[in-house]
Amino acid sequence: MAQGFELERRNYRHHRAEVDLIMRRSTQLLVFVEVKTRSSSQFGYPEAFVTERKRQLFRLAADQYQEEINWQGDIRFDILALTQTAKGFHIEHFEDAFY
Repeated sequence: MAQGFELERRNYRHHRAEVDLIMRRSTQLLVFVEVKTRSSSQFGYPEAFVTERKRQLFRLAADQYQEEINWQGDIRFDILALTQTAKGFHIEHFEDAFY
């Protein structure tokens, strides 16, 4: 994530939905982050495994969280994709990955 963000919550759950990370930049922006990790890209890239059903559940959890804290600012949905390599992890950050 870009500098200027603070970790608000980790592994936020609402019923069957979970948000891996919730990041905040002052009172302006909340970013809900789905973290996907794969041991290789042999069967596809991590970001491809964020299905439409997962997105629906993700949005439900985000809606609930915004209601809980009475959030009036902007929001964004990001994907952080990690693929294991011989030297560690290849990391890709997809901002505004879905709505």
